[in-house]
Amino acid sequence: MVEIQAKKYNEVEDTTGELKKLVVEGKIKYIGLSEASVDTIRRAHAVHPIIDLQMEYSLLTRDIEVEIIPLCRELGIGIVAYSPLGHGFFGGKAVVESLPNESMLAMHPRFMGENLEKNKLLYARLSNLAAKHACTPPQLALAWLLHQGDDVIPIPGTTQVKNLDNNIGSLEVKLTQEDLKEICDAVPINEVGGERCPATLSKYTWKVANTPSK
Repeated sequence: MVEIQAKKYNEVEDTTGELKKLVVEGKIKYIGLSEASVDTIRRAHAVHPIIDLQMEYSLLTRDIEVEIIPLCRELGIGIVAYSPLGHGFFGGKAVVESLPNESMLAMHPRFMGENLEKNKLLYARLSNLAAKHACTPPQLALAWLLHQGDDVIPIPGTTQVKNLDNNIGSLEVKLTQEDLKEICDAVPINEVGGERCPATLSKYTWKVANTPSK
């Protein structure tokens, strides 16, 4: 799969057209998009089927649920959810363990000042629910995502084998519709402190990074 990042100076029809040639030649197999707007997804998919869309999606970031996910399901596009633990927040970063001095998360809005203190309350609520389900907070956060549909694939990253093993354990956590609602109620999106990314990166997110019309 080759992903194309939606940027203002790209006409997505041209980019997708060139990638389509590579598919026809057998040099690549699939085409995917990352942080693409609704308009960009439709226009790219009209040139060649888009196999998946990589978007930030977690209990802390759910803005794709209104427009993006319904569109992807209409077109048969899978969702690859990056940062499914909220950039490690539900893995305990800045809550049960301190951030490394060199970590870029120290400049992330959700890990700073009053925002962090607000978000710690959300972590505590999820932690309480995790105890109820006999799992860890990251396992519950990943299990919630896994229950959003077979077309949603979380991609948690880690540098430690113990965290990898812990993440795999989320596959064993079974949740009912009532459980899913309880989790959402414990982490209301309107109570999350801070934006999903630093201001310098906001211009590249799907809501504003549309490509010009051809």
